[in-house]
Amino acid sequence: MKGILLALGLLVTSFSSIGADMSNGADNFYNSEKVTVEKVTFKNQYGMKVAGNLFTLKGLDPKAKNAAIIVGHPMGAVKEQSGNLYATKMAEQGFVTLSLDLSFWGASEGTPRQAVSPDIYAEDFSAAVDFLGTRPLVDRERIGVIGICGSGSFVISAAKIDPRLKAIATVSMYDMGAANRNGLKHAVTLEQRQQIIREATEQRYAEFQGGEIRYTGGTPLKLTGNAVGDEFYDFYRTPRGEVTPAGASPQTTTMPTLTSNVKFMNFYPFNDIETISPRPLLFIAGAQAHSREFSEDAYKRAAEPKELVIIPEAGHVDLYDRVNLIPFAKLTTFFKDNLK
Repeated sequence: MKGILLALGLLVTSFSSIGADMSNGADNFYNSEKVTVEKVTFKNQYGMKVAGNLFTLKGLDPKAKNAAIIVGHPMGAVKEQSGNLYATKMAEQGFVTLSLDLSFWGASEGTPRQAVSPDIYAEDFSAAVDFLGTRPLVDRERIGVIGICGSGSFVISAAKIDPRLKAIATVSMYDMGAANRNGLKHAVTLEQRQQIIREATEQRYAEFQGGEIRYTGGTPLKLTGNAVGDEFYDFYRTPRGEVTPAGASPQTTTMPTLTSNVKFMNFYPFNDIETISPRPLLFIAGAQAHSREFSEDAYKRAAEPKELVIIPEAGHVDLYDRVNLIPFAKLTTFFKDNLK
């Protein structure tokens, strides 16, 4: 697996079974006296419980129908890591917002824990539309979505087949398919890709016969000197962004199962992205982000209306939580203009 690990600056690690839920350790990261927060659950089309936090501005007219925004967390994270911040900030602007845990992660259902299933991830966003569109406070014709990091590619995938998502924004987007097939800047060769697939399929035999589940990728457990890995470490392995999984160490977060991660090889979210038009797309990326190539690729392929916003001096992870760099004013304008 050396090629993709080098390209993404990640580690291969093996762990025993990881806890299914996340504690409330990060619930207080992003508080606002202006909004109320309600823990909610709803079922996706496959009958799996999806957990979320619903944010509403205090004093919102209970008889009014409001625009709503769904927020998806970075790949391998949970809603408390970045998702809640975005949902809180947009709720302060009068939107009803919902941050959710993708299936197999956080407080949402799905086994094995931390499995990769791009199709189900996309379905979770459509299920969130089902949920919001049946809430008395929400105008079902005015629902938008924000996808952060890996969720950027999942919301693109969802929007291609769910026209109820009226406005789509991505921040620090990772095309999880291209990242796994090719690595950053196409650093992974075909031979390396094939070796990754062989290793995963051999591991299937081991787990089928009762062997220990192995995990791959994710955030390094210590600083390595690799710029990409250390950038993720600074968020997920420090008080800045770490949460405590129930029944496990917080160091096991962000690591998908080795056998399921190869499903990203078949994930092509930007194919047919032009069919989202005439619904608007907004791509936001840091000027210094190692992931910038994915937003630029999506922007190039997308049809109008579309916009690419590059944030000076920002890296990839900066846009997870650096409120001085995240363009919340731009996001507010985008959704107010397009969820009228």
